[in-house]
Amino acid sequence: MTNPFWSPALADLQPYVPGEQPRGRKLIKLNTNENPYPPSEHAMATLASPTLPEALRRYPDPESVELCAAIASHCGVKPEQVFVGNGSDEVLAHAFYSFFRREEPLLFPDITYSFYPVYCNLYGIDYCTPALREDFTVDVDDYAGPAAGVILPNPNAPTGRILPLDEIERLLQLHPARVVAVDEAYIDFGGDSAAALIDRYPNLLVIRTLSKSHALAGLRLGYALGQSHLIEGLQRTKNSFNSYPIDSVAQQLGAAAITDEAWLEETSDKVMATRSRVAEALHELDFEVVPSMANFVLARPRGMSAEAVYGGLREHGILVRYFNKPRISEYLRISIGTDEEMDALLDALREILPAPGTSQNR
Repeated sequence: MTNPFWSPALADLQPYVPGEQPRGRKLIKLNTNENPYPPSEHAMATLASPTLPEALRRYPDPESVELCAAIASHCGVKPEQVFVGNGSDEVLAHAFYSFFRREEPLLFPDITYSFYPVYCNLYGIDYCTPALREDFTVDVDDYAGPAAGVILPNPNAPTGRILPLDEIERLLQLHPARVVAVDEAYIDFGGDSAAALIDRYPNLLVIRTLSKSHALAGLRLGYALGQSHLIEGLQRTKNSFNSYPIDSVAQQLGAAAITDEAWLEETSDKVMATRSRVAEALHELDFEVVPSMANFVLARPRGMSAEAVYGGLREHGILVRYFNKPRISEYLRISIGTDEEMDALLDALREILPAPGTSQNR
């Protein structure tokens, strides 16, 4: 559909479609990878701060100095190696504009975060999508050759697979003159962060979020880590778009959340324990489960189509993510909720799935 008031480029955009956020009906939400636990009490206490009214009256700190310092301390980098934005999606948008608008194609996997091609279309970036292996792992050798850069979620979404740091280093070495962005939205659920490599690789940009492991999806706060010349590039783009992107509440609450290491360890451990238990239970229900290091699992029911299982779960009041896309159309991505929510999921699956030894038409 086009509109005579739109600029010509607008008609060609294919916007990102987010996971469903239900309104009205009470549903168990296992479709958007939100943290099942409340945010840190230490973080929430900032909302009662007596200085907040004055902070809201004035423009926020455009450099987010205190927040960047807290993130730097948490990640083991220098404050000048930190950039913050309204969610990691905004950080990604600035990174695409700042580093990947070149003649060569940007490289990212064929099965990955579906916002990447949206940003490419928005900014006129050519891209190439090397295929994941049959087991959904990345073959780094597929990323050799001329490129505008590389972006890779690690762990990948929606597969949950992780690429070891020595393989990340191989990617960095393949493209020493181009930015390699590692999107670590799920890294706190069992993986090793590439942030440890930043001082050794001037082309490494690590992008993270407080939406998942810190339970702040409703706040919209993300950040990037890299050597200062990359951060300067992101700042140039940000300050050409919006000089005051992070509001005062987000800065204070985010800084408090990122410093509550005990809360992060406790809740991440809970999610990982539940993930292991659910993966084992899904195996027993005759699912193929892709090994995951994220707060979700990608699983394929063998006795029934994924779309039918998705519909059956919805009838039971449970939302999971179904992607009608090549190679993953027979898989469901299931976010890890509380133990009670996952028990409800498993009970519903036992009702929906055919009895052992039988199958329905796929």
